[in-house]
Amino acid sequence: MAVTDTQRREDLQRLSRLRPIDDDFMRCMFKDNIPLAELVLRIITGKDDLIITECETQKDMKRLAGARSICLDAYGTDSNGKRYDLEIQRQDKGADPHRARYHSSVLDVENLHSGQEFRELPETYTIFITEKDFYNKGESVYLVERINITTGNPFEDGEHIIYVNGEYRGDSDIGRLMHDFNCTKADDMNFDLMADRTRYLKENSKGVEEMCQILEDMRNESLEEVARRMIKRGKATLEEIAEDTGLTLSKIQELSTTIAKL
Repeated sequence: MAVTDTQRREDLQRLSRLRPIDDDFMRCMFKDNIPLAELVLRIITGKDDLIITECETQKDMKRLAGARSICLDAYGTDSNGKRYDLEIQRQDKGADPHRARYHSSVLDVENLHSGQEFRELPETYTIFITEKDFYNKGESVYLVERINITTGNPFEDGEHIIYVNGEYRGDSDIGRLMHDFNCTKADDMNFDLMADRTRYLKENSKGVEEMCQILEDMRNESLEEVARRMIKRGKATLEEIAEDTGLTLSKIQELSTTIAKL
C-alpha cells in the first residue's frame, strides 16, 4: 500500500519524538551495532572488560512446540559465552517478575542441546530497562539472584535478572545512560555511540528511510489486525473491509484464507 503524503509527514513527526527507551527505536539502535550493545551492557552489569561478540535484535526464540514463544529486543553473547537478553519495558505489566522468569527459562532451553550436561548451561542475564522505577526505591539497578534461604548463600545457578530504573538520573554512568535513553535529540546525549546512532536514524537520509519503513510496517500490521477482527465478525464483505482499512483486496483475501484454515 502506497504511503500518502499525510502518512509520511505523520511518520516523520513520530520519528522526531522517538527515544531509545521506545522499544521499536531501541531495536533499530542496536541493529548491527555491537559497540553500542557492548557499551550499554558494560554500564548496566558493571563489567568494564565485557566483550560482546554477537548481537541480534528481534530474536525469535523457538521454544518447545505448543509453548508460548517470545521475541527478544536485543540478544547478545560475550567472549565467555554468557548470554544477555536486553528488554525495554515501558509499562509495569510488561516487567512482571513472572515474565522475567519466563525469559530466563527460554534462554536456558535455547542454550542447552541434546546430549549436553546441565552444568554446561551458560550464565544468562535477563535485563529489563523500565521507563519507571519498578520497585520505587530510587536505586539505579535492582539485582535479582537466587539464594539458598537455609544457608544464606548464593544458589550459583548462573541465572541473573536485572531491573534498570529508567527514571534514575544520578551522577554516574548509569544515570547518564538513562538520561540518554530518554532523549529525543542526539545533541542532548552524553554518550557518543548513543548520539551517533540516534543522529543516523533521525537525520541521515538512509537512516530516516529505514525508520519510516519500520513505522509503515507497524501501521500495516495494525491495519491487518483490524481486518482480521472484521473478517472474523463476518458482518462486512471482503471488498468493504478492503475499503475501510485501505488494504488491497488481495491482502484481505489472503487474510481471509488464512483465518479459514485455523
